[in-house]
Amino acid sequence: MNLCQEIETLIRARYPILYIVSSEETRVQNLLVGMANRRQKKLFEWSCSTGIVPAGTSIQAARHRNAPTKDPLAALDQVIDQVEPAIFIFKDFHPFLTKNNYAVIRKLKEIAQHLKNSFKTVVLVSPVVEIPVELEKEITLLNFPLPTRDDLGDLLDKIVGEVGQFQQVRIDLDEAGRERLLQAALGLTLSEAENVFAKIIVKEERLSGDNVHEVLSEKQQIVRKNGLLEYYSTQETFSHIGGLALLKEWLLKRAVAFTKEAREFGLPAPKGILLLGVQGCGKSLCAKAVSSAWQLPLLRFDMGRMFGSLVGSSEDNVRRAIAVAESVAPAILWVDEIDKAFSGFQGSGLTDGGTAARVFGTFLTWLSEKTAPVFVVATANDVSQLPPELMRKGRLDEMFFVDLPSEKERLEIARIHLSRRGRDPKSFDLPALTNASQNFSGAEIEQSIISALYDAFSEKRELNTRHILRALEQTVPMATTMDQQIDRLRNWAEGRTRHASLARR
Repeated sequence: MNLCQEIETLIRARYPILYIVSSEETRVQNLLVGMANRRQKKLFEWSCSTGIVPAGTSIQAARHRNAPTKDPLAALDQVIDQVEPAIFIFKDFHPFLTKNNYAVIRKLKEIAQHLKNSFKTVVLVSPVVEIPVELEKEITLLNFPLPTRDDLGDLLDKIVGEVGQFQQVRIDLDEAGRERLLQAALGLTLSEAENVFAKIIVKEERLSGDNVHEVLSEKQQIVRKNGLLEYYSTQETFSHIGGLALLKEWLLKRAVAFTKEAREFGLPAPKGILLLGVQGCGKSLCAKAVSSAWQLPLLRFDMGRMFGSLVGSSEDNVRRAIAVAESVAPAILWVDEIDKAFSGFQGSGLTDGGTAARVFGTFLTWLSEKTAPVFVVATANDVSQLPPELMRKGRLDEMFFVDLPSEKERLEIARIHLSRRGRDPKSFDLPALTNASQNFSGAEIEQSIISALYDAFSEKRELNTRHILRALEQTVPMATTMDQQIDRLRNWAEGRTRHASLARR
């Protein structure tokens, strides 16, 4: 049973008060208009600015405004006075349901008893849930879903039909381009999708599947308004990552897992991966690159932002952050250094009153039960700090171990970083650089090239192999200073994780 059928069933069964959680008043109202017509009921709407008026009354129609019923108590009295079968939509009524509004809460409770013996229904529409204890048994809570792909497809077809008559606007949407655009728009309301499609047409004077970045920028606004997640805009691609061939292959195979064809084939959306390994070897870079490869928004989950001073606020922050990630899904949720985020959860009862343990439990429960297409990329450096519950199959799809780069991978890394800084790799002795950078991480090779650039600039000379070799000689790699920890990490990963690279050290 879909939501429309469920609402109609509840109205026919004389449920007195329905509470629909949604920011899309227009969609909810359109659904109720059709329902009222089918059931031969009148439909009224209320807001604190107009009072009770017939549904669909324009804001300019002052003659229909009912000033006395702007007061919520007077509006509820009119619900009782209405004799004919009717549905009353109360918009943004939640501020009147807080603890201090005893009169409104009591009146609504009395009305609930009255409506059970009538053909009238009160529908509260609000973007937030505010249900006082006194009304918990009287109110039925419903979550109004965001538009489906078909809803967005109908909107896109409507817009294409309207702008097709203008010669200056070019419609360049094949089936693949249309699918990419709709895929990116999932998670937007119809109003937000309409706005961003119109923005693309005005800005580009064309509409094509290449305008996905404009749709993702609209999702960036949603994330910024919440403040708990960071929308991470990145230009990194898999071509910027040296090595890690097996990890890249695994991720590229799942690039199409969010499409309509994948669902029809029976493929579920991938849940996520844990990237475990040595610092500076490309784990975070992979999280950024997969966002570009899949053309999905990248949201950074910063555990430090989750912890609040009030009891219960930290868990609530996690739930709100998760809700935002799901609202813009399909998306990628990047949890960087998850081992540090949850390192103290086992002794949480003695250090922070159990807050870290409860936050961890909230996050784990979501990982197990989530149905929204949010792909989690978690990175970790210290396996001893990882909770065993996190590594259970079913919460994440796979664990990859990212080791120090092999000889072939070091050569590729050097070539990439030289090219990104405007140098021709053919002008350098790459085999010599590869030999000199043994046991170096990718980040250490990059920093050596940057250090060499500083040396060359100070000498007012062009960068050459000698500068880079000198910088490599002056660097003590982490593999030397932390050799025991790295060996312990390798030993643990052997047989427990998949290797990210084809080549083994």
